[in-house]
Amino acid sequence: MISLEIGTGTVLSGAFASINWATANYYLKTETDPLGGTSYSITGTSQLLSVPYAMYAKTAGGTSGGGLTLPYSASVNNAGTLFSLTNNGDGTSLEGVNSTTTSSIAAVRGVVNSTAPGGFSSAVRGVNNGTGGLGIGAWGSQAGSGWGVYGVTPTGIGVYGNSSGAGYGVYANTNTGTGLNASSTSGIAANLAIFNNANNNNVVNANTVGNGIVMNVSTTGSGAGVVSNTGAGFAIHGITSAQSSAGVIADNSAAGEAVVGRTTSDIAGAVVGRNDGGGYGVRGFVSGNTTGTSVGVFGQVGLNLGKGRAGRFVNTNTTNDRNTFEVESNSSGNIPDNTLGNVSSFLNTNTNSVSGAVRGEVKTIFGNFGAAGIFGVSSGTGGFGGLFHASNPAGNGAALVAVSDGNGNAIRANAGNTGHGVETNVDGTGNAIYAWVPSFSEGRAGRFEIFNASNQNDVISVKTVGNGTAGSFKVDRVTGTSPAVKGEVNSQFANFGTAGLYGISSGTGGYAGLFHASNPAGNGPALIAIADGNGNGVTANAGGSGDGVEATVDGNGTAVFGWVPNFGTGRAARFTNFNTGNTNPVITIEQRSAGNVAVFRAGSAPVNVARIDAAGKGFFNGGTQNSGADLAEAFDVEGNFSEYETGDILVISNNTDRTVEKSSKAYSTLVAGVYATKPGVLLTEENIDSELIGKVPMGVVGVIPTKVCLEGGKIKRGDFIVTSSKAGVAMKGNPKKVKIGQVIGKALQDYDQNGIGKIKVLVNIK
Repeated sequence: MISLEIGTGTVLSGAFASINWATANYYLKTETDPLGGTSYSITGTSQLLSVPYAMYAKTAGGTSGGGLTLPYSASVNNAGTLFSLTNNGDGTSLEGVNSTTTSSIAAVRGVVNSTAPGGFSSAVRGVNNGTGGLGIGAWGSQAGSGWGVYGVTPTGIGVYGNSSGAGYGVYANTNTGTGLNASSTSGIAANLAIFNNANNNNVVNANTVGNGIVMNVSTTGSGAGVVSNTGAGFAIHGITSAQSSAGVIADNSAAGEAVVGRTTSDIAGAVVGRNDGGGYGVRGFVSGNTTGTSVGVFGQVGLNLGKGRAGRFVNTNTTNDRNTFEVESNSSGNIPDNTLGNVSSFLNTNTNSVSGAVRGEVKTIFGNFGAAGIFGVSSGTGGFGGLFHASNPAGNGAALVAVSDGNGNAIRANAGNTGHGVETNVDGTGNAIYAWVPSFSEGRAGRFEIFNASNQNDVISVKTVGNGTAGSFKVDRVTGTSPAVKGEVNSQFANFGTAGLYGISSGTGGYAGLFHASNPAGNGPALIAIADGNGNGVTANAGGSGDGVEATVDGNGTAVFGWVPNFGTGRAARFTNFNTGNTNPVITIEQRSAGNVAVFRAGSAPVNVARIDAAGKGFFNGGTQNSGADLAEAFDVEGNFSEYETGDILVISNNTDRTVEKSSKAYSTLVAGVYATKPGVLLTEENIDSELIGKVPMGVVGVIPTKVCLEGGKIKRGDFIVTSSKAGVAMKGNPKKVKIGQVIGKALQDYDQNGIGKIKVLVNIK
């Protein structure tokens, strides 16, 4: 007999604690080997009964709240309460807790399955039998920004509150938020009504003990903020007893109207202001607006083709000696904009109108002071008695037109003190004074006289501080021969300033004289200067850094054209620099286009004989004659440039591209030329402004003084000249030994002296 203790010992495989004792029956199997090995032969199997199941009962299948197995569901048909919990302590009788994060879950849920339940049936009902004022039948709370109580219905009432007595059907309260918020997507957000005809109470009571707005109505659509309609009463009745308040006040913070009165009546006004005391019937004022665009009273007519008056002021009492219309302003005016700050302003905005903005007329036989259609007085130390301003920059109308159909002057002006009889100025491009005589008149365009013989002032003084002409004169007659301006001086002296016309430019710019032939089709010169004596036609001098004469041409003519007529013996042009210390070129010619820099012409019927194009290339019909005797090209050299001399024999370098060096062996086939002494033509790939520093002029064709020696024997005229073993020195070549590319040229002189000398060689590498 063997006794076993289930649940203890050393676990060799499996997990005893993970056995689910509630799901099935369990058995115990034993096997033994009497010899102590692993050949088990005695086997026994028996079912485990009550003792192990006591361990499962201790945890009730994994729950900790009682003997119910979850989930639990039951269905019973009973008219009584199926589940009731009573807690006589301070705890909660029933609590449902859900820890999931899934949407639309409920900790406690009540369901009425019937689609036609009895009236006032409820899925969940909260009852508070307390009679005090702080009880709550149902309480919903939410810790965040959600809903404390949420009711949903398709066509019914989502949340319904009712008071059978004097209480509140629904009471909304908040500390800092909104007590009640009603909204709708396509319906009415809130509906408040009294259906009892005998009920005289207000439909809505709204009040506040603070300084806030009692009721704030706003709309962002095209609907009305408030619509009030009544039969015999007042649609809106505002009452106040304080002078600083208002019975009705409407504010406009954007583009609408604060108050609009509309009427279709022919006898009553849309808005009527009535004064039965000593105040005013209608008062319009502006307070607090600093933009300057507000209007105290605005009268308008003409909308929708309507006719009438925008305003009318009538005095019907013949004994009333007060002004029918008074306008008074304490404004300082507006200097930059004279349309602002005026005591009154009248404007006709019809561009096709012929009416006057203001019309004044007086009928009198007297010409007394003040008897005028318009009488303007300036009683202060400044101001104007009258001001007329044509303010449209594109307008063509005159600021003032004065017409006299009688014998009087159209305008008469007199200054009794130090002022001007007439002062006129122009801000635009017109004339300060424009006087003209029509084609049928015989008068003068202007006349200026001084009748006081002791007055030494100029009859006319003309001055400008602007950019305009101080005086402009024109003879506007195509067949005319008279000058626009004639100046003459009769003097034996040629002093500075003694001139028929004396022009001065005293500023840092400007011209002392300017002559402009402005007609593009004209053939006359802008200026003709003729000296019938021995003086110059034109003498020009620039004392600073300017040019003595600067001439330009905008067309296809010549900026400077100097010519000598067929009877003259002078030069067309002469340019001389008399300053021996001035190293500037006498003439500098610049060409900034693709055209030629210079063209030279000759002959009785001139033709081009030479030209230099924009690239600096010269073309000569008769050839060129240069003082040099050879053609050379500038080359870089190996080593130090200072070690090279004229007459050196130069060969092509084996180390560097486009580089030469002194010859160093006899009969070299790399020979390229001779260091030229005075090349007639020097070729280079550099720009003409390059100084060719570090380059030697290597003569390749022509007569060049060349270093020679007697290493190949005495040199006779006509001998071949080749390189010797001496660095940079040539010798006589043996015709039997000469190969192609070794001959420098032919000797033009004999040479039989010891050492190294120079002879002229006709260089031509062969």
